[in-house]
Amino acid sequence: MTVRQKLSDIRRNLLEITVVFFLIVIAVWTPPGHAQLFVSLIAAACVVAFALVGRRSPSELGLTQPLNGAAGILLSGAVACGAIALMGILFKHAGPGHSVPLSRSWQYAIWTLEQEFILQSIFFVRLDEIVGSRRAVIGAAALFALVHIPNPILTFLAFAGGILFCELFRRWRNLYPLGIIHAALGLTIAARFPDRWMHHMRVGIGYLMYR
Repeated sequence: MTVRQKLSDIRRNLLEITVVFFLIVIAVWTPPGHAQLFVSLIAAACVVAFALVGRRSPSELGLTQPLNGAAGILLSGAVACGAIALMGILFKHAGPGHSVPLSRSWQYAIWTLEQEFILQSIFFVRLDEIVGSRRAVIGAAALFALVHIPNPILTFLAFAGGILFCELFRRWRNLYPLGIIHAALGLTIAARFPDRWMHHMRVGIGYLMYR
């Protein structure tokens, strides 16, 4: 590959990361309604388009080996959930958490798998090509955390969780168990941390509008 081709790939990767990231930021800071739905649909369309037109194989995107590293990923998630549950004990005096009903938990699980696809198959794989896999773990986790502003606790936990998710993906390239542990961690955080701090796990303008 020539230097010109490498520079072209870097520019394209940065452009795709930037477009998806800022569309997500615009969506979470747009008041609920038709405008937010419109931006969200554009963001989703860009994610799908970038994934389809890219040269990366389904295997590189973590879609073809559902059992690869599954035991290690699920074990890591169980340990992280246990740590979150123990941390929640320290804040029990500040008020109850928010237990998501089972009827909505499966919807959240689907959403977390979608988040993992964006985090890994859009942000991480492109940063990996630009700065290398280890720096890409930190970079992708930082982008993941930024979209959780201004929820302070969730922003911090998103950065820590993003590092965990990206490192596990770097090792095993398997999105499916990552979606499971992402959902389990989110539901544990919601249930164990005071909801008056977490605002139903909302981010962006939703966090500020919470009553």
